Amino acid sequence: MAKKTKEFDTINDGSHAIRAFGIGDALIIIILVVLCLTCILPFIHLAAKSVSSNTAVMQKSVVLWPKGLNVDAYSSIFQDGTMVSSFLFTVKVVLIFTAMGMISCTCAAYPLSKKRLKGRSFFTFLLMFPMYFSAGLIPTYLLYKDLGLLNSMWVLILPLIYSSYNMLIMKNYFQSTIPDSLEEAAFLDGANNFQILFRIVLPLSMPIIATLSLFYAVGRWNAYADNKYYITKEALKMIQYKLYQLVASATEAQTTTLSEAIEVTSTPEVLQAACIMFTTIPIICVYPFLQKYFVKGVMVGAVKG
Repeated sequence: MAKKTKEFDTINDGSHAIRAFGIGDALIIIILVVLCLTCILPFIHLAAKSVSSNTAVMQKSVVLWPKGLNVDAYSSIFQDGTMVSSFLFTVKVVLIFTAMGMISCTCAAYPLSKKRLKGRSFFTFLLMFPMYFSAGLIPTYLLYKDLGLLNSMWVLILPLIYSSYNMLIMKNYFQSTIPDSLEEAAFLDGANNFQILFRIVLPLSMPIIATLSLFYAVGRWNAYADNKYYITKEALKMIQYKLYQLVASATEAQTTTLSEAIEVTSTPEVLQAACIMFTTIPIICVYPFLQKYFVKGVMVGAVKG
């Protein structure tokens, strides 16, 4: 009786290569392609509408390719000072917020990842408590008012720099990835906790640092609820809140204005698409610079057995 053909072929390094390509693999690829298209196609559709003519957009003839090339909506955005100033203010807030968020997250996660910390369970419970319970909007507003944070840039930064979820991710990463033998060797060489953190732990933690930095930056870039509740000054409105106001006003009128000084000739639908692209593209451009850290195996060879 002939032997059945093996699905696995042993190669030189002892691993196995799969030779068979089954129906299950094809279904997985199809599902992944469909999921990717659900994210990519709406973005391409908006990009096409943002540079199409008003007539083509109103006729609903623009799908994935622009018709009647027209960049008046983008011209209106760049000519309007409020959108550009809101964009620059948002970049400033996001950079400060991300830096302070990563500092607070690291300062909380690194001590809690050490078994030698006395009362570690209590401090972990204390820092995880805000993840499940909050005081509510009105008490929070009154607290910010008493602290003098209303109508200031810091009300958009300080309350949210600590994230229990991000702290938990970083804590688990430290525990599962950074071997205790590295720190023990550093202690024997006379290093203190801060030297170990900055010279050993953080350089070996670039993947989690890049990932959480992206979480912080994207979360702050896309959020506008706190800007809506705690800010009334026009100069302190972030780009996402300006976009929200623009979309809300455009649904009520056939023509809309970015500011009192500029009248927009584009239809609300074209202007919305252009503003969405204007606020989305910058955060998308950041991702390729951080992608390499997501898959880089920095711990390979760090400890020799």
